[in-house]
Amino acid sequence: MPEVVGIKFKDVGKVYCFDPNGETLTPGQYVIVNTARGVECGRVATGNEIVDEDKIVAPLKPIVRIATEEDLKKVEENKEKEKSAFKICEEKIAKHGLEMKLTDVEYTFDNSKILFYFTADGRVDFRELVKDLASVFRTRIELRQIGVRDEAKMIGGIGVCGRPFCCKSFMGEFAPVSIKMAKEQGLSLNPAKISGACGLLMCCLKYEHETYEHLSKITPKPGAIVDTKSGRGVVTESNLLAGTVKVKLDDFPDAVPTTLNRNQVRILKDGKSSISKEEQEALKAIEE
Repeated sequence: MPEVVGIKFKDVGKVYCFDPNGETLTPGQYVIVNTARGVECGRVATGNEIVDEDKIVAPLKPIVRIATEEDLKKVEENKEKEKSAFKICEEKIAKHGLEMKLTDVEYTFDNSKILFYFTADGRVDFRELVKDLASVFRTRIELRQIGVRDEAKMIGGIGVCGRPFCCKSFMGEFAPVSIKMAKEQGLSLNPAKISGACGLLMCCLKYEHETYEHLSKITPKPGAIVDTKSGRGVVTESNLLAGTVKVKLDDFPDAVPTTLNRNQVRILKDGKSSISKEEQEALKAIEE
């Protein structure tokens, strides 16, 4: 089984596996590595460990060396260059009259390439812009169109909860989020209440989904026909977290529904918790 180290290239980003190349590395160290986009400086996220072959993407690239003081100084210099390149690119975008919004700029460690990230409502013909930028920077230029989630992750901000965006704080990768998750958690399907600053469904809907999914399976849904010690009835309301249901008993149709623990009822025919086509269409724009 191969020995690997986990390397990050952003403070909050995906961890990539590399061959330690005989070095014993600890989290926090900086290393120089060859990547698909060129030579980069990354930070060790996980130290040396032995993993199964099926957990890595072959071929495993070796680290070049542990970063020196000169290397780290160059990284800081590149950050300053990125600020300047950002302003220049914005001016060039305005000059060419392109409908695009520049989000971020990255220099590769060896300055062999500059990447410009942008958002746009549709496709953008940026061929002339690339030529213009190449004539200014005299190196390879790459423009990448990104989605609104990636834009939020790059820029950051404060969510409706009052805390920094999860994607900017600790999420290495985005996970799929669906309207079904909000529905199962009993949340309002008002787009304004379940959308993040990016305009799509809030990533935090995913965090408790497995718990709600499990509780939903063992808790009778509204409309379910159940058997209780007081007789048969229909569930009118359920509380997944409290584990209780309200049952309207067949023998007492005019009485207030009885509150019971889910363990005190036996499901004869479960109800349905689905999203109507109208709701799906109305919320389609915020579901990625």
